[in-house]
Amino acid sequence: MNYKYSTTLHYQGQTYRIRANSKEALKLKKDNKLRELRDTSSILSPDTTVDVWAITAFDTYKANVKNLAEIKMRYRKYVAPVIGSIPLSLVTALQCQRILNGCSGMSFSHVNALRQEMRFIFESAKENKLIKDNPAAKLKLPDHTKGKRRSITDYERQCLYNVYDKYHPFLLFILMLECGCRPSEAMGLIGKDIDHGSRLLHIRGTKTANSDRYVPIPEVLYESIKGTKPFEYIAGKQYNKDSYRRLRERLYRELNIEMGAKTYRNALVPPLPLAGDFTPYCLRHTYCTDLCRAGVDIRTAQRLMGHANISITADIYTHVDVNEIMKAGELLNQYLKVK
Repeated sequence: MNYKYSTTLHYQGQTYRIRANSKEALKLKKDNKLRELRDTSSILSPDTTVDVWAITAFDTYKANVKNLAEIKMRYRKYVAPVIGSIPLSLVTALQCQRILNGCSGMSFSHVNALRQEMRFIFESAKENKLIKDNPAAKLKLPDHTKGKRRSITDYERQCLYNVYDKYHPFLLFILMLECGCRPSEAMGLIGKDIDHGSRLLHIRGTKTANSDRYVPIPEVLYESIKGTKPFEYIAGKQYNKDSYRRLRERLYRELNIEMGAKTYRNALVPPLPLAGDFTPYCLRHTYCTDLCRAGVDIRTAQRLMGHANISITADIYTHVDVNEIMKAGELLNQYLKVK
């Protein structure tokens, strides 16, 4: 039988196709199917696997959390491949700690979020009397980078350019990388913000007193945006929180695929190659690092970044890598030899 309307329902990693002849009937059938699935999955025991319980707990207790998709992605990438198929009652603290240790060197925000999410999975299982003790209760954070942001790697940068070539709306993220825009600033840029004579971009930021600023536009970027009409958005459209979130999630997906991730039924197959601490804000951090490596003095960098306090700029400037330090040593040796 051919139905007029159809939709999909995703539940605990499975996809269900719902069909009906009216929108009202479609909604009713979808609600009934969801209720049926939840009733079925409510038959839980200590033998329930971590995968089944984690998705049940996320969908039940975090249904209204805005970053639920991010939480699930982090779970699928780091937790599921290691203990997802193991019954809740058999998971040990050692296994949980090893998962966290596998994120050594990543940002504090990432490793701390993963620790909290593992604690939640097992604590909620304990509250539901599925297990006696929480194996993630006393997890120790591994070594991690200071702060919430980092510069992207050369490989990540090249992959970003590659996916931008294939999907032009990612220009929003290129503006963050090559002009140091905050996400909200990049979303608000319009054609009249381009000074064609001096090839400067007027960023009308409001976060700090220094946020309203002019920054140079790299030549290749200028060629891409110079045709924007005065009241058109440089990024192509006006974004709100939801449309930006969807674009960000697509960026993560395309970067993972560009880096070699496989897909099955249109879903990414863990483990995923894109680092878990990669966020669009890393692109702005990279812009500041690029300024440092290009030899731009810190006062100028502060103005270009729109930082209210130079100590914020200085904190990024001090995070140069070992190669930069070695280069400094070589320059110092050459200077002393001349003396």
